Amino acid sequence: MGRSVCRAPAKVNLFLKVTGKRPDGYHLLRSLMCPVDWYDHLELEPGGRGIRVVCSHPQVPGDRRNLVWKAADIFRRDLAARTGQKLDGIAIRLEKNIPVGAGLGGGSSDAAAVLKMLNQLWGRPFSKSRLRSMALALGADVPFFLEDGPCLAAGVGEQLTPVRGLRSKPLVILYPHVAVSTAEVFKNLNLGLTKNPERLKYHHFDGFEIHDFCRLGNDLEKVTLVRYPEVAEARKALMRQGAVAVRMSGSGSAVFGLFQADDDARKAGRILGRETGWRVFVGKLLADHPAGG
Repeated sequence: MGRSVCRAPAKVNLFLKVTGKRPDGYHLLRSLMCPVDWYDHLELEPGGRGIRVVCSHPQVPGDRRNLVWKAADIFRRDLAARTGQKLDGIAIRLEKNIPVGAGLGGGSSDAAAVLKMLNQLWGRPFSKSRLRSMALALGADVPFFLEDGPCLAAGVGEQLTPVRGLRSKPLVILYPHVAVSTAEVFKNLNLGLTKNPERLKYHHFDGFEIHDFCRLGNDLEKVTLVRYPEVAEARKALMRQGAVAVRMSGSGSAVFGLFQADDDARKAGRILGRETGWRVFVGKLLADHPAGG
């Protein structure tokens, strides 16, 4: 059985509304998630004993704390339980390009990539529905990365409706070198200050342009922008460069701006890199392309 390689894309939340809270403490959301052409790179090879993860990022652990490790483990256990096949060892090499704690879903994307690679290597023993169940056990964002494009997410993020026909736009992502705790943001969110968007339904989005979604807002900004002033400054910096829409992704700290033309995005990226000293990515939304590969 051979080696497998895969690209795992980042994502941005074009809008994010908090609709309520479940009795178990998980918040209910409605969001439009879209992959971006900023990738982590993974290489996976069965063999040896145990799960071994080597990562290029010094702050990303290689043990069972890593979502990639957990993805390999849940696949290995399910494979044994459902098919009787034994998977003794898995070696995974992860080249980490997507920032950690940025709201860009890098860890979730890496975990989904491992599930897809292992399923392909083993002759597709699991249906997509079963892979989604494994993914959800790893985290609410992981099932999204099993899809090939933008999705409207509901529930805790696991109820996914593919959204087709969106026209992509160039974007600039600005990462202000601070890691945001998603749990801390939700803990400090005042639901009374969010507008309940229960009437947001898929058909209301007919004819929307990409930047129209961004104008629906991100309820988590109410917490993150106050607690992390660098994120507020990143928003202002992108607005000064003439982005047609600026929004924080997820719980932050990354902020993205959409631009009308590639040249505008590239120019803004050069200026922001020079002026802020923060990490800048210039690319595009994968609104009309398969996300992985």
